[in-house]
Amino acid sequence: MKKVGLLTTLMVLGLSCAAFAADGDPKSTAVSFFVYSAMAAGFGIAIAAFGCGIGQGMAVRGAVEGIARNPEASGKVTVTMLIGLAMIESLSIYALVVSLILIYANPISGPISTFVGLAK
Repeated sequence: MKKVGLLTTLMVLGLSCAAFAADGDPKSTAVSFFVYSAMAAGFGIAIAAFGCGIGQGMAVRGAVEGIARNPEASGKVTVTMLIGLAMIESLSIYALVVSLILIYANPISGPISTFVGLAK
């Protein structure tokens, strides 16, 4: 687990260097803002889908193992599993909402598009 934290720290530090390295052209900075927002949205939804897929797989595996050990409790296990799967899936939907906000409802998108010359 410490390796994952170290890798995450190195990635954040490496990406922060790229964020602070600004060039002189403000139009390219504004366009790169949208590019980075779209990339962040794509990576966010990919990580969320990956994590939710693993979580759902583990939940179904546990439910099937529980039913295999005690077939009389299959109804309760199935209901509990379905509720858990709905909770896991809601995390992926939250990530989708955040990604859509990053892409379409960004509060800075209006002034930046006016500055770039896309809107008047």
